[in-house]
Amino acid sequence: MDIRKVQVTGGSSYIITLPKDWIAKLHVRKNDPLGLISQPDGTLLVTKNISDAQVQSHKEFDVSLINDPAYLFRLLIGAYIAGFTTITITSKQRFSPFVRQVVRDFAQMTIGPEVIEETDSTMLLKDLLNPLEMPFDNTLKRMYVVVKNMHIDAVAAIETNNPALADDVIARDNDVDRLHWLIARQMNVILKNVNLSRKMDLSTSLVVNTYLISRIVERIGDHAVRMAENMKHIEGEDIGKNTKRVIRAASTLSLTIFDKSIVSFFQLDIMASHRNIESIKELDEACEQINSLSMTMGTPLAISLHYIAESIRRCGEYSGDISETVINYLIEEQGV
Repeated sequence: MDIRKVQVTGGSSYIITLPKDWIAKLHVRKNDPLGLISQPDGTLLVTKNISDAQVQSHKEFDVSLINDPAYLFRLLIGAYIAGFTTITITSKQRFSPFVRQVVRDFAQMTIGPEVIEETDSTMLLKDLLNPLEMPFDNTLKRMYVVVKNMHIDAVAAIETNNPALADDVIARDNDVDRLHWLIARQMNVILKNVNLSRKMDLSTSLVVNTYLISRIVERIGDHAVRMAENMKHIEGEDIGKNTKRVIRAASTLSLTIFDKSIVSFFQLDIMASHRNIESIKELDEACEQINSLSMTMGTPLAISLHYIAESIRRCGEYSGDISETVINYLIEEQGV
């Protein structure tokens, strides 16, 4: 830590010198304006960036030696989440056919990036989304609605033996991923631009905890997909009305815990979060009823029903994780 003493000039003005290395690194010149932002913990942030505009950053990938489409896709997602506003893809020769397909898939599965320039060996993607246009709470609420309906439809597919509905649940997982990636990106962009966080009226703690909750919601969506996939494994099998009834009851309880966890976050209700965590014990008993009924069936059917019960259980347990995150956040922010 570099310690500087506060001096007084003119009898009423308090001044402090700035580190020379910092001045040189940021190319600060005489009479340049600097922003001073008081932080909640009492620290004072000094920044050269006094604009509310998003900081422009660039990432370039040379794909000349990349032959794995999945690897290239993950590189692009990583650059997107990191907050780069432009991404250039280059090659020393003409692009391999898979490169353009990966870029198209990337642009379709993310919110904001678009290809604005293209040649035989160069592609330029630019993020056209203004962070202010996608508030955190709206994105998280949309994730919650999509995932909840995925869970409901996965159970309906099991009850009605409907593989087409199961396929639709699986397809909707892409919507959940793109919303989660957007929240991850917004978090990185906001944490790198204090002015932007102030403009959006978001604390660092809220930004980070919203991301943590979105990650949990994304995992709940994954379990809705697993339920749909296991439904396809038992397609055409009769699991009986009683088993369907028990699955529906366990699913309803799991979704109730999910609903309450999200509501407690937006209503900042710490006691509701606590009660929600305690209700998971009842869900465990409901899921065990599914396992007990499955034991009377053939092995392949019993295995699929066991996985369905486990996914219902995990949805509730992950919802409990959301409630724990809410409690931790409220204690930090409100000193509850």
